[in-house]
Amino acid sequence: MFGREPKEAPAGGTQRQGFLKRLTQGLGRGKLSFDLANLFRGRRIDDELLEELETRLLTADVGVEATEFILAGLHKRLARKELTDVDALIGALRTAVEEILAPCAQPLRIDPAHKPFTILVVGVNGSGKTTTIGKLARRFSDEGRSVMLAAGDTFRAAAIEQLGVWAERTGASCVAQHAGADPAAVVFDALQSARARRTDVLIADTAGRLHSQSHLMEELKKVKRVLHRGDPQAPHEVLLVLDANQGQNALAQAVQFHEAVGVSGLVITKLDGTAKGGIVIAIARRLGLPIRFIGIGEQPGDFGEFDAQAFATALAGGARLEGVEAPA
Repeated sequence: MFGREPKEAPAGGTQRQGFLKRLTQGLGRGKLSFDLANLFRGRRIDDELLEELETRLLTADVGVEATEFILAGLHKRLARKELTDVDALIGALRTAVEEILAPCAQPLRIDPAHKPFTILVVGVNGSGKTTTIGKLARRFSDEGRSVMLAAGDTFRAAAIEQLGVWAERTGASCVAQHAGADPAAVVFDALQSARARRTDVLIADTAGRLHSQSHLMEELKKVKRVLHRGDPQAPHEVLLVLDANQGQNALAQAVQFHEAVGVSGLVITKLDGTAKGGIVIAIARRLGLPIRFIGIGEQPGDFGEFDAQAFATALAGGARLEGVEAPA
């Protein structure tokens, strides 16, 4: 095990302002919001224009189900003559997006009654799992919580080393075994150690796997069962990390992982500059799972709690958010 004392937390307000600004800039390059006002400016809002908007929503990976919901509301507003110009249209679009997202904007709350509060992190290769774990460890350490990381991805020696680096950076302790060890045994040992040390939060990494690899999904179920055996209420959170650039495939991953291990929260990464930001809407509409965090880059400040109003504004445009210019 290794670790060091956590650093003091930076000022939260300034950090959040910067995060919202980068979110707005990143999603502003997406297909849903980019040049939307200029494209429709001066045109009459009618059924033909809404058909064009429908195409743009689908291209941005909003998905058929969510797109139909949004368009149905816009057609009703059009019939009531509420969509008088492009600004009214964009405002209505933003409201519709926020209506879908708002129920999913549920921050992760660490229950101090559980020591350790155990978070099982799952996802496919390349989704940003290990980086997400590192950012979570930094966040919790900055809040004054003790953190332990469990190197449950034993298939890649590099994954074990990478988790150890994050532990050093964030002041967390780390439990690891050799490459090829039984992941369930590693996680169980970490749980026992965290309990003995009265650690506040245990974050367990797992090997990246395709949602279609049934044998690996069975192994993931085993890890969850072993945690439950060690603590009947563990894991307290099953956090699925999704790469927004995967588009509709990210939705398929969410469905499969949820069916296999009962996902309780989502982290959606790589939203900076992606044209696939609409996938967040598709996932929210289809599954209604809590979206805990989003990532918009590699830096520590490029990670924050999901805010439905901020996201809808950044994606659809047409408003200002806390002094941050939204995309036109």
